[in-house]
Amino acid sequence: MSNLDLIAKMAGFSKATVSRVLNQSPHVSQETRNKILSIMKELDYVPNRNAISLSKGQTMQIGISTEGINNLMLPFLNGFVEIASQYGYQTIIYTSGGDAKKELQPFEDLRRKRVDALVIITSVNDPSLLRSYCKYGPIVSWQRMDQPDISSVAMDQYEGYWLALEHLIEKGYNRIANAFGRPNSINTHNRMRAYADMMGKHHLTVSPKWSFSSVYTIRDGEQVVRDLLEHKDDLPDAILCANDYVAAGALCEARRQQLKVPEDLAIVGFDNTELAHTMGITSIHNPIAAQAQNAFYLLLLQLLDTEVELEILQFSLIQRFTT
Repeated sequence: MSNLDLIAKMAGFSKATVSRVLNQSPHVSQETRNKILSIMKELDYVPNRNAISLSKGQTMQIGISTEGINNLMLPFLNGFVEIASQYGYQTIIYTSGGDAKKELQPFEDLRRKRVDALVIITSVNDPSLLRSYCKYGPIVSWQRMDQPDISSVAMDQYEGYWLALEHLIEKGYNRIANAFGRPNSINTHNRMRAYADMMGKHHLTVSPKWSFSSVYTIRDGEQVVRDLLEHKDDLPDAILCANDYVAAGALCEARRQQLKVPEDLAIVGFDNTELAHTMGITSIHNPIAAQAQNAFYLLLLQLLDTEVELEILQFSLIQRFTT
């Protein structure tokens, strides 16, 4: 008698029901699941993952491709790994360090059926090249891409940036500086477009000295404030930052320089992380974990032909002490 037959006999259920529990199917009651799992534990049963993969025709593994790992992407990574594990999928994280050739490894693994699907967090290769791998399996991206075959779960940051600008102008700030992130990304271009549109709408002054790019970290935020103070005759009264870490750096340096926040300089972050909450930084809430969940559901639709309703997401402004 096989192990599965023994478990089924002891539990009083069919072998098919035991298999559904092993495959983490949602079509099993919690009571039944608990009983079967209890018997497995009693028997010290460890399922053969290779056998499960063969029965499904899948590796049950999803690759995640990124240049590197930083604090900004952890909510996405954690959210994706958590939802994938609930459906029995393992995740493999591939880091390229910005090397275009190394970045193709997960795509080659998709071609060789070593993973069932891929998620792109960041990439340096031409999107049209990455698109050519879609014939080997589903690919979704968190990085915005102008490729119809690669679905993106990233939200249009024009909307989030517009919210922040609107908030600052309503509070009476009209000399607004920018600390942008990746200069060539679609997200940055959309933020720049929102800034140009909003400043034009209100006929507000725009100075080339008030915009910075490739600003990512707390130290970068500190440097932005120091650079602004080199032009004391042309100071902004607010700064909108690429993320909450940049905003935290700007806040710390402003205080060192004896600037009153928000009276002398208002500061707005982006993403609404725990850091923004702790330091009292006004920020744009960006539902990153929910975007990760939507990414998995898009893959699931293609992997299992299972309809899962995507969550409708939107930005919101969280006002705190810095504005």
